Amino acid sequence: MDKKIRLLQVIPRLDVGGAETGCKDIAQFINNQNYFSAILCSGGEQIKYIDRSKIKLFKFPVQSKNPLIIFFNIFVILFIVLFYKINIIHVRSRAPGWSCYFASKLSGVPLICTFHGTYNFNNPLKKFYNSIMLRGNSVIAGSKFIFDHIKNNYNYSKKIFFVPRGIDTNYFSSKNSNIEESNSVRKRWGISNNHFLILLPGRLTFWKGQFLFLNTLLSLKQENLLNNISAVILGDDQGRSEYRKYLLDFIREHRLEENVKIVSHEHFMPSAYNACNLVLSASIEPEAFGRVAVEAQAMEKPILASDIGGSNETIIDGQTGWLFKSDDEKDLAKMIIEISKKDKSFLKDLGVKGRANVINNYRVDQMCSKTLEIYKSLV
Repeated sequence: MDKKIRLLQVIPRLDVGGAETGCKDIAQFINNQNYFSAILCSGGEQIKYIDRSKIKLFKFPVQSKNPLIIFFNIFVILFIVLFYKINIIHVRSRAPGWSCYFASKLSGVPLICTFHGTYNFNNPLKKFYNSIMLRGNSVIAGSKFIFDHIKNNYNYSKKIFFVPRGIDTNYFSSKNSNIEESNSVRKRWGISNNHFLILLPGRLTFWKGQFLFLNTLLSLKQENLLNNISAVILGDDQGRSEYRKYLLDFIREHRLEENVKIVSHEHFMPSAYNACNLVLSASIEPEAFGRVAVEAQAMEKPILASDIGGSNETIIDGQTGWLFKSDDEKDLAKMIIEISKKDKSFLKDLGVKGRANVINNYRVDQMCSKTLEIYKSLV
């Protein structure tokens, strides 16, 4: 007999990001299977995409690292679990992870933890804090990189489930945006249709490599190699206004205004991807998975990414995209020039191979189905 899943997912906030999008995707998938689906978070940009008539949404400060609030959240989660007869708790972050762990123990409801990042584990106390993500009944790693990270850095003997993250390949499809929309995006950004456009998407934070990219563009300009190349850095600062100001000041100081724009938000990402000639992921720290690399391939766009973290497994170097030496401006500059000179038919063929790679390995329905199997094995 198929026991009905009654799922509670707990995440600090439902903002824009891989963990948050995965949470939303799982919630919708579970509801579509006619199971009960609920999310507990403190708020966030993606809440507006949650159909509250189908998915139960609870808002509480589960993002807090204050020990007293973490303790109080145990009983908030316990109440939700008991009142709504939850039989699976799925947590995606450390602070709420501790609350979920004790609520799970008190209620006897299985806990699943998704290990979303490498985290900082430079001292024993920090490593102990991180270890909560390994204390559930099951642990999910969203990439081989994270799977190996857990094995190599933590004393963990339980089974780890490798469930690659997935994206909606119907949404991220070149067919989902036409030339007129792409031209409109370029016009809004102030980019000539004749220019080779590089798009660097991702929230504005230093480790995402925006400053590395600006330094690379400056070096190309100084060598007079930027004449027909433009760039857009697309991402919200999420409160990091000083970093955004730092980037803008750098652009003004070095007179790069004609070469690069910073855009906070684009409501329809397929058109943004379609508008560019090359997608860049320039992270200087390892991406646990790296959705940008997968989204770009799904859109049949060439992707250039740093050779660390999840990009090493999602990109087939030279076949579905390229990898450059992490945090190396000279290698990044060389790769940009090489790619900008490649034949259009070659880039188109590479894009087709990239989409096939995503279809075969990184679809959202694959991720959701594998996760549901784990839920069922525990209830």
